[in-house]
Amino acid sequence: MMFRRDFSLRNTIFLRLIVTFLLIMVPILLFAVYLYHWNVQTASSDITKTAAAQSEFYLTDLENEIERMKMLQYSLLEDENLNELVLTWETMATIARTENMNSLIKRLYTVQNSSMYIKDVSVHIAAIGRTISAGDGVREFRPERFREIRSVFGSGSQLIEWNGGLFLGAMKQRGIKRAEPLFTVEIELDEQRLQEALAQFNTYPGSGTLLLSDSAKVAVANGTGELANVSLPLFLREIPALLEDTPSRLTVNGNRYYAVQAHSPELALSIYRFIPEKVVQKPLSKFYKWAWGFAAAALGIFGVFALSTYKFIHKPMLALVKGFRRIEHGDLSIHIAHESKDEFRYLYGRFNQMVDNLRSLIDQVYKQKIMTQRAELKQLQSQINPHFLYNSFFILNTMAKTGDTERIEQFTTLLGEYFEFVTRNASDLVALEQEVHHARMYAEIQELRFSRRIQVRFDPLPDELRPLPVPRLIVQPIIENAFKHSLEKKTKNGLIVVRFEGADGQARVIVEDNGDRLTDEALEQIRKSLYEEQDQAETTGMVNIHRRIRITFGEDAGLRTERSELGGLAVTILLGDGGEPSSV
Repeated sequence: MMFRRDFSLRNTIFLRLIVTFLLIMVPILLFAVYLYHWNVQTASSDITKTAAAQSEFYLTDLENEIERMKMLQYSLLEDENLNELVLTWETMATIARTENMNSLIKRLYTVQNSSMYIKDVSVHIAAIGRTISAGDGVREFRPERFREIRSVFGSGSQLIEWNGGLFLGAMKQRGIKRAEPLFTVEIELDEQRLQEALAQFNTYPGSGTLLLSDSAKVAVANGTGELANVSLPLFLREIPALLEDTPSRLTVNGNRYYAVQAHSPELALSIYRFIPEKVVQKPLSKFYKWAWGFAAAALGIFGVFALSTYKFIHKPMLALVKGFRRIEHGDLSIHIAHESKDEFRYLYGRFNQMVDNLRSLIDQVYKQKIMTQRAELKQLQSQINPHFLYNSFFILNTMAKTGDTERIEQFTTLLGEYFEFVTRNASDLVALEQEVHHARMYAEIQELRFSRRIQVRFDPLPDELRPLPVPRLIVQPIIENAFKHSLEKKTKNGLIVVRFEGADGQARVIVEDNGDRLTDEALEQIRKSLYEEQDQAETTGMVNIHRRIRITFGEDAGLRTERSELGGLAVTILLGDGGEPSSV
């Protein structure tokens, strides 16, 4: 018999206690994790805000410096020596030209030295074909530079990007519309000085700073540690999608950095500062160790709680559950000992007393019920023999009337073996192999009677089912029923098939025929009769077999009927799980 499992691990008190403990501990752990991340975010926010403020201050200072340069540049447009050279070049004497150019160079040199960010100051004079520079003096006029830099003067930004450098430009216009300017004043910013200025922001080890124009045509970088060797193209690839939120993070050569941006719309320049993530986390290293220590302590507490709960609650409870299971399987020899003086000792004592009471009552109740079932089974079995005896004499009478003397001897021999099986052993149960052999003898008797109009085919009986104890005379009456009610009037090609199966913990014997007399109403009536209580004194046929099998194997066994694929009736005999049947 199969037993249902009434509990699972997920429904145990042990698991519920563990879950309750976790529900208490998890919020504490989550709060610790939140506190750690809050500290990291606060530290990173403070550092990045400071870095952003420094960058914005620097850009503001640079804007003021550029504005001052522009003022000096515009003052050069009105320089007396410069305008005199441009307007009276053709009429000036050589000495005057030289003096004016020297005076202009000194003025340019003064402007150059007015700011650390100025690399060179030049004046391009197309009218005289000369370029006068503070650094190089007088040199040949370069028309392409004169035109190309002038072409971007109107870009809207104070700074001019050209050929990878930053410039300031101013033009002296002619009085004629669309005419080329008389001259241009050009200030070239010193990239090296800008790079040195960016170094002041690299206050953290491994940090770096990037000055980048909005068009990304001009970039100046300064870095320390790993960032000192990072190429500008790598930065330029990372920058576009970098600052969607603040502060942003990026990874360069496997190292993670916080990135801060400050932008100047007037200069069309941005400063990007990269601060290593470890710089932010370093002040929190002690807190980080404490967090790990707290997590380890919490895990240890959880382990101690789980072990103690298992030892003092779950294990004693499991022993009690196992004891009840053994009782469900009929084992009344169980006795549970418990040393600790706790609640379970009382429960175990009452459990052991209950088992003793069951053992004392088993003879009075259970054995009495078994005797009642044995008496009922004997009565049902005794009803089978006269029924078959009547049919046997009918067959023998038919053979005598037809004068079939040769088969009478064969028939009586088979009939003798048949009744020898029925009478020689008083046991209530026989092996399924013997029961099937008895059914084969009956089939041979019937085949003699019906002169091969009806054929009975037995499939091989599986070896594992041969020793299965079953009640006597459960297969032969089903075959007899098929002969009598389905195939007796067939003139030819009658067929009965007996098959054997073992599935779902049950042994099955299937008897089916190809009769054509079974109606749906008759099939439904057979099904109803199997499950209706029969109180009359004599119960025969399939109802008899059904009740005997259920008494032996339990409520899950018995007969099942349905229409056969051959066309007639199919009867399935369910014989339980192959274990020990009730000894009745």
